[in-house]
Amino acid sequence: MTERPDEDVASIDGVVRAVYEVISGPAGAPRDWDRERKLFFPGARLVPTRPGPEGRAIADVFDVEGYIASRSPMFEKDSFFETEVARREFVFGNIAHVLSAYELRRAPGEKPFVRGINSLQLFHDGTRWWILSIAWDNERPGNPLPDLPR
Repeated sequence: MTERPDEDVASIDGVVRAVYEVISGPAGAPRDWDRERKLFFPGARLVPTRPGPEGRAIADVFDVEGYIASRSPMFEKDSFFETEVARREFVFGNIAHVLSAYELRRAPGEKPFVRGINSLQLFHDGTRWWILSIAWDNERPGNPLPDLPR
């Protein structure tokens, strides 16, 4: 795939927008995994969390290649459109923490079937923003989304 312009990594808005754009699309549509790789600092981690048996929580930990391998079959089979609906940011020096509320849909404009929060840790190296890690969890009974500013 062709190299995306630097707007993906020039700002926090650009990085967050790119994260959502890369994984969204109809079933079977190829995702731009080179664009995804460009967003993450070497050694970055992606951590989906979910309820486990007996009320304990589970966190899977992936590097970027592990995430791509784990999600590609799902994106091949199912349409998946993730959009940001609210955000809270905290920036200090060269680091940032972004809480980004999302909704998942099978098609643009449809009712969301899942909502949740992405927690992103970012690093600015003096030239660009990098994702150091993303952890996320979905809304469920007893775990509602908090109010975040839009």
